[in-house]
Order: sequence, then C-alpha cells, then structure tokens
Amino acid sequence: MSSIKLILRNNKIDKAGEAPLYLRVIKDRKTKFISLSLKLKPNEWDKDKQKVKKNHSNSTRLNAYISQKVADAKGEIADLERRNQSTTARKLKEAIKGKPLTNFFDYSDNLCEKRKDTLAYSTYKNYKTYLKKFEKFVGHRELMFEDITVTTLKDFASYCSSTLGNNNTTINFSLKIMKIMFKEAQKEDLIPLDLFPFNKFTVKKEKSTKRYLSAEQFQDFMDLEVSNKDKAQIIKDMFIFSVFAGGLRFGDMLELKWKNYDKKNGRITKIIRKTNRQHSVRIGQKAVEILEKYQQKDQKQEDIIFPFANIDKTYFTDKEHRNLITGRAIALSNMYLRKMGKRLELPFNLSFHISRHTFATRALNNGMRIEHVSKLMDHSDIGITQVYAKIISSELDNAVDKYIN
Repeated sequence: MSSIKLILRNNKIDKAGEAPLYLRVIKDRKTKFISLSLKLKPNEWDKDKQKVKKNHSNSTRLNAYISQKVADAKGEIADLERRNQSTTARKLKEAIKGKPLTNFFDYSDNLCEKRKDTLAYSTYKNYKTYLKKFEKFVGHRELMFEDITVTTLKDFASYCSSTLGNNNTTINFSLKIMKIMFKEAQKEDLIPLDLFPFNKFTVKKEKSTKRYLSAEQFQDFMDLEVSNKDKAQIIKDMFIFSVFAGGLRFGDMLELKWKNYDKKNGRITKIIRKTNRQHSVRIGQKAVEILEKYQQKDQKQEDIIFPFANIDKTYFTDKEHRNLITGRAIALSNMYLRKMGKRLELPFNLSFHISRHTFATRALNNGMRIEHVSKLMDHSDIGITQVYAKIISSELDNAVDKYIN
C-alpha cells in the first residue's frame, strides 16, 4: 500500500518567509516529495485539515487547486498499482509528475561520451573511473537524480574514507564530478534547480602544501652530477628549463618541438595542452643554454627537442595513446627525480611539477608582479597564483619570528 499527504516544508523557508508545499508519497517505507510549485507562510497552512487557512487572500482558489492535485495523484497511484504490483515510490512519483525521471548513471555515461572528443583524455578517464566508484557504492544502476540525497552523499563520503581509504581531496574530487552531472542535467531542464543536495553537505578541504625548491636547493639541484648518457640528464635539463621558461608543464615540455622555439627573440610559443590556449613566453638565458645542448645539425622544425619519450605521429592524433605515453613518461621522470632528491637530502619527494612551483616562488621572490607571474603560468584566474604569494608572505613571517623576536 502507498500513502499520500500534503507537507509544507518549513525547513525550506525563503527570504520572504514562505515555504514550498509538497505532495509526500510513501511506498514500502520509501518517501518521495513532489513539488506543487506553491509557497505559503507557515501560519497560512492548516496541517491537520490539509488546507490553506482563510487568512490567505486566495485560500478558496488554492484549496481547489490543491484538492485537484491530490485527486489526480491518488488516481495515478490507483491505476499504477492495479497494473503493477511491484510499483516503487520512484515510479509513483514519475507517474504523478507526468514525465520520466532521469537516471543518474545513464545520463552521466552519455554526457561523458558526448564530451569525449572535447575533454582531455585523462579528464574523460577520471570521470568514468569516479562515476564507476559511485556505482559500486550504490550497488546498482537504477538510481535517479532525485534519489541522491544529503544522506546518500554522507554515506558515500564515509564509504570512500573508511572502506577505500581515500583522503578528503580524493573524496571532494568524486563529489565534484557528481556536481558537474547535476549542473549539466539542470541546464538541460531534466531536473529542477532546487535539486542539489551538495548545498547541504561538504567535505572539509585538506590544506594543500605547494612543494618547491628554495634558492639553495635549486642551485644544489643544478650542480648535481648525473650520467650524460642517461635519461636522468634529460629530465634534469627539462626540470631546469621549466623553471627558466615560465613553469611549463611536463606534458608541454615532453612534446616541445623546435618549431615552438623562436631563437631570434628567445621565445617559446605553443598551444598549451591543458587549456588549449596559445601561450608565448620569453625564456631565460639558462633555458637558452639548455636548448643549445640539444640542437643537431640536421634537425627539423617538427623534431622533438627533449628526447625523453617516444613522441610519434600517433601521439598527436590519438588521445588514448598520448595519455598512455605521457603516463609512462611521468612515472619514469619522477623515478629519476626522486633519486636526485634523495641524493640532495630533500625533505620531500621531488617530482616534475615542483619545477612549476619553483618558478612561481622564485619569480615572486625576485619582485615580479603577481599578474605577470599568473600570465606566464597561463593561469585562468589570478586567484590560483595568489597561493604562491601566500607562501612568500608566510616565509617572511617565519623569518621575522626567527631572527627578530
């Protein structure tokens, strides 16, 4: 059996002091709420009589409207239950609303496939992986957007933490992907704008630490001797080049061609892989000297500058292949860099991305304006760059505490 009742959601009172009126459907202890697109002040609703009080100016008209909605809902429920003994609360809600509810997993999978050609392949894979993780938690695919509540999110976060051992950063990324699916479904008018449980649940963000090499550590790194015939030397040169070339990311360094280098003006110009924007940066003399090490008499404009990975034609045309090559190269580069870091006795694991952080902190320490640093790093928002300014400020505070107090 199922039951239906009118509920004024007093926990959703807006700035005007009005709360939305819902039909509450209960079937097999499962509850669904259906909006009537009607708002009332708490003192205008008679909970016991299930009617709008006479103190509302349009009480007669509204009660007639509400009575018709209840009658229609009861009729839909009766018809549906006669046809199907296994009717669920979700199906009842679907029938009453008169339109099908949207399956979260079907919609999300379809959206990923539609965006596959425009997303970075690594982003596409992350979407699919994290959605599959949520599906494993749920245990089935029969999940509508309306079924995802605050409780669902809390239970999923707990599962990620206790069962999978995920940290808060990973959990937040999982929730971020789900948020994207909700936002896109809302844009397509498949779910209502007020259906967004993420507004009522958040996972505390872990304080991120930007690792970078201090001036002394970076000098020691440049002075470190490695085998000239080993790829360790190539990745060391790439790291140093990145620091003197605006903090170019590993993926862009890996595929850097001679055609991207304007020797006359000392500039690197290329389409940045992550943002798909053309980026041009004047490089320092140290970076120029590194390039000179890799110049060959018979080199062509299409040749790769740093021969660290097998960058062939397929790399530039097949996203999946490029992701595979890049992933292997990152793992190899970080293996070499970790070994170098241990030799230097660094208090953290050295990775290529630290070259980017090192550029930013060096530039700010040397007096470069933050908006210029932001531009050189190809940040979409100067707020991203301000993280490095906070690092510099924190260093100054620590220096004062250590030497003045």
